[in-house]
Amino acid sequence: MISERCVSCTTFNIFAPIYKRLGEKVGRGNLDQSCRESQYRAYWQSRNQSIIDRLLGDRSSIICLQARSLSLLEVWLGNEELVGMYEKRLGDAGYISFKLARTNNRGDGLLTAVRRDHFRIINYRELLFNDFGDRVAQLLHVESVVPLLQGPNSNIHAQIIIVNTHLLFPHDSSLCIVRLQQVYKILLYIETYQKEHNLSPMPIVLCGDWNGSKRGHVYKFLRSQGFVSSYDTAHHYTDSDADCHKWVSHRNHRGNICGVDFIWLLNPNMYRKPLRTSWSEAVFGIIKYLLQAASLTNDDAFAFLKADSLGDYITYSGFCRALHQLGITSQPDGLGPEDAKDLWFQADIDGNGVVNYEEFMKLIWSRKWSEHPNEILGPGNERGGSATSIGKHQAFGFSVKDAVLFPPEVEKGMWPEDYSLSDHAPLTVVFSPVRMSYSQS
Repeated sequence: MISERCVSCTTFNIFAPIYKRLGEKVGRGNLDQSCRESQYRAYWQSRNQSIIDRLLGDRSSIICLQARSLSLLEVWLGNEELVGMYEKRLGDAGYISFKLARTNNRGDGLLTAVRRDHFRIINYRELLFNDFGDRVAQLLHVESVVPLLQGPNSNIHAQIIIVNTHLLFPHDSSLCIVRLQQVYKILLYIETYQKEHNLSPMPIVLCGDWNGSKRGHVYKFLRSQGFVSSYDTAHHYTDSDADCHKWVSHRNHRGNICGVDFIWLLNPNMYRKPLRTSWSEAVFGIIKYLLQAASLTNDDAFAFLKADSLGDYITYSGFCRALHQLGITSQPDGLGPEDAKDLWFQADIDGNGVVNYEEFMKLIWSRKWSEHPNEILGPGNERGGSATSIGKHQAFGFSVKDAVLFPPEVEKGMWPEDYSLSDHAPLTVVFSPVRMSYSQS
């Protein structure tokens, strides 16, 4: 049983009918891969009714859905019947929902629903990534209808920031930088929103299909910003390679199974590096990854970046040329000139206009992703003293009470052949409200 004071959240990529292959048998038992569910109304209607049944059975406080063509179903249906099905049934069950189509008619869409008896909407914002892969995200700033924490002197009507998104699929390594830019833009938007509205620190929950695993650059970037994977926290999994494949949530179009669906949590008491610092570290990590993917050793990589420099150092022009050759600045959604210049200023530690071998090793080849990925700024763990120290503040946050993937087999790293709701597994997390101390930075 879930306590009334707990908050639950479900994220699920429902897999739009236009992309779901039915694989009907044609001639000698061969499968017709062109046969799509969208051609058979009874099929897609039945499957999606089953999805809604499951969502309403869970009765999560927050539901975040992702699907190709979710908001543009009229393109192939001639109407919004499927979208209307979700909106009506969720609405009848007490949810208020928001839908958002991907920019430039690219097809992907999002739908976020919040229970009216749990939260009231303070603000709703749409993030349009026209310049970064035409992806989108939804930001909801909500406040609990009833106090989540009660005490003799105060009742806390807690506020939360919720984000729902669906990142670009990594078709090749050159798209690593685009996906990183998408997440950076989300975090920058959240940071700007909080400053513009002078908000007190509050929990931030990021939900969606991240199209990347625990070994990817996006995962490491979010960890360096203090976010934790709720599912891994609930099951005591670490960031180590040994724990990377203990659960899966998706079987992609290549037939590979992987864990890509996350509900990220950032509490007010978590240590956070400056956002731009974490971003730069992540980009340097991508540069190293691409150099190693080309089978270059550290000496070969330095020579590649050095290009035709006459001295034993990397020049700015050589650095920019290497970024272009690696695909980091050569694509429309890649880094711009100002980004490249910003990276250069960080790589040139002593500011003498060139990067020598020692600087290259420290900033690119041997640099660690994060110095404080798990540091907590709370009672007994604050930087600078105890919870009663000057500058300490009280805030509301979450602990992860439980997290479940469906069907159960995916929690053991297996994908059942008889699972037909989607090519993704829904993830539901239950959060318990807690009071915590934090240091004002």
